[in-house]
Amino acid sequence: RLRNAIQIPGFAFLDGLLGFALSVALALGLAWVVSVIVLQTPGVRGWRKEVQRSAILAGLNGVLPSDTLLRALARFDPFPSINGPGVTVGPPKAAVARDPDVQRAGGSVVRILGTACGLGVAGSGWVAGDGLVVTNAHVVAGQDDTVVQLRGTGPQYKATAVAFDTDNDVAVLRVPSLQAPALSFAREVKPTEPGAVLGFPLNGPYDVRPVRISETRTVVSQDAYGRGPVRRKITSFRGSVKPGNSGGPIVDVAGRVSATVFAKSVGTKPAGGYAVPDDIVRRTLRNVRGSVGTGPCVR
Repeated sequence: RLRNAIQIPGFAFLDGLLGFALSVALALGLAWVVSVIVLQTPGVRGWRKEVQRSAILAGLNGVLPSDTLLRALARFDPFPSINGPGVTVGPPKAAVARDPDVQRAGGSVVRILGTACGLGVAGSGWVAGDGLVVTNAHVVAGQDDTVVQLRGTGPQYKATAVAFDTDNDVAVLRVPSLQAPALSFAREVKPTEPGAVLGFPLNGPYDVRPVRISETRTVVSQDAYGRGPVRRKITSFRGSVKPGNSGGPIVDVAGRVSATVFAKSVGTKPAGGYAVPDDIVRRTLRNVRGSVGTGPCVR
């Protein structure tokens, strides 16, 4: 081994000392990362007290850039996974993602970024009117610094919530500086209809995923905060959705909005998700106000 081959006096001691120092540095770094997360995460009060009592961790949090770490962490939306009706339709058609009208609809899809309870949150949304963007309530819950990026790149535009419906998990944002055409609603949404989810899964680049609409029905489920039971109307669909897709539209082959994604299904096969039906979103858009609160963050 290299250490045995080097015959410099004191080298073994220096090598061991450097190894010990590196181990200590790694342990302190890991402890700092965990302490930052604990201090900013709701629901862990016991651990938070232990962190606050630690002189070492307090010192690390005083000199290291915790804001930088927080911005790098949790850049996904708090994506719900709920039990709901299963999907009973065939697989999606891959060709839908390449449809010209579906591709054009992407020009009206936005990435949504903000901070809630000290952690970054990212989701999707779509332009529904002049300076109005539709997304999920859980994407912007607890935020006062929400911004949007058209197609996920370029300038970030300040957004203000003007509607916030926790029961149906819908929010509307006013973005005065945003210049993009509004998407129209589908005339009719039928089971087995092909479509595509547009958005930013895992806070990555703009993405198009084919899906197939299943049924729309009223169920007893959870609200935007995972509380329940609440009686709400949802549209189920078959296809792949991930954190970051929340608030993005499902569009049909004409590029019109069929529903707005809000959750992934659990305990059902094949894989799918759930979306807010158009009539709920239309009603929310009719009730926009000057400015509304976005409640606490999603725990």
